[in-house]
Amino acid sequence: MSGVRLCRSILGALVAIALVGGAASACTRCLHRFADGRVIVGRSMDWMEDPSSEIWCFPRGMKRQGNAGPESLTWTSKYGSVGVSFYGVATVDGMNEKGLVANILYLAESDYGKPVAGRPNLSIGGWAQYVLDSYATVAEAVEGLRKEPFTVLAPILPNGEAGVGHLAISDPSGDSAIIEYVAGKLSIHHSRDYTVMTNSPPFDQQLALNAYWRGIGGDVMLPGTVRASDRFVRASYYVGAIPDDSTGPRAIAAVFSVIRNASAPLGISTPGKPNLASTIWRTVHDQQKRVLYFDSATSPTVFWIPLEKIDFTAGAAVKRLPLKSGETYHGDASEGLISGEAFKFLEAKSVILPPPAP
Repeated sequence: MSGVRLCRSILGALVAIALVGGAASACTRCLHRFADGRVIVGRSMDWMEDPSSEIWCFPRGMKRQGNAGPESLTWTSKYGSVGVSFYGVATVDGMNEKGLVANILYLAESDYGKPVAGRPNLSIGGWAQYVLDSYATVAEAVEGLRKEPFTVLAPILPNGEAGVGHLAISDPSGDSAIIEYVAGKLSIHHSRDYTVMTNSPPFDQQLALNAYWRGIGGDVMLPGTVRASDRFVRASYYVGAIPDDSTGPRAIAAVFSVIRNASAPLGISTPGKPNLASTIWRTVHDQQKRVLYFDSATSPTVFWIPLEKIDFTAGAAVKRLPLKSGETYHGDASEGLISGEAFKFLEAKSVILPPPAP
């Protein structure tokens, strides 16, 4: 291909990305499987303001309620977990004691459909927590969620933004799935190859855009903006370039380096567009060793919570790590956990539908 034709092709792709990226939203997730079998997944949380996130430790045997009106889903947690809260009304990131990781990222195109008679409802604030509470592997989660045991209800967030997103899950085997609701339909993308997720457009379109850039090659050109589609391409290229023989702290650092590359500097924001917002925090999960690493964009240090130090026994106290007032930690922060009452999921009001006609 001539230089002129190549430039025209690249320009056309950039225009297409700009058109779909305008409605895109924040955050990036990437996963890498290392030669020694270690699976590490990282994500960034980009948002227009501090969402008052804290780290929570939940034991097994907790009675849960979906906070979605009289037809709310109820369940009892099968597994203990450590998660990151969002405005004190949602779990948006976390890992359970089996090493299953769940990450919720904003997706403006989300449409969860209408409540169905006879099917319980679940506030989106409890979606990731339900998965962490209920499943040990991606395959198990996909099988369970494909049956649509609930309808997700997505009310407005405390800051006035739509509470919508899609869900990425991964397990210590390296299996991965992306779960979305678009046009009222559940869509599950299940493959070990799905190692990266950002935001808009929906995942199948992200894959198509990324295929174009793979044809060009990351050593020739990579899109560099903070738009979701650009971050998807960069994260895909760099997470695939990590040396597979990295071990120990170097493997953790390698995944951090990719997720930082896809982060947005502090101070960037566009009113009404969470996609053009600063990175507030980042997490990296070591799924074999069961360690959650946390990196605040406003703190010079990284700290971590080893799940082996948490008491997940049924009846054990719920614990939280205070972060809302600018608390900082270094290294193993499990000693900083304090007892706390579990937060309620974002309230969602459901519409009670009449039973179907006989």
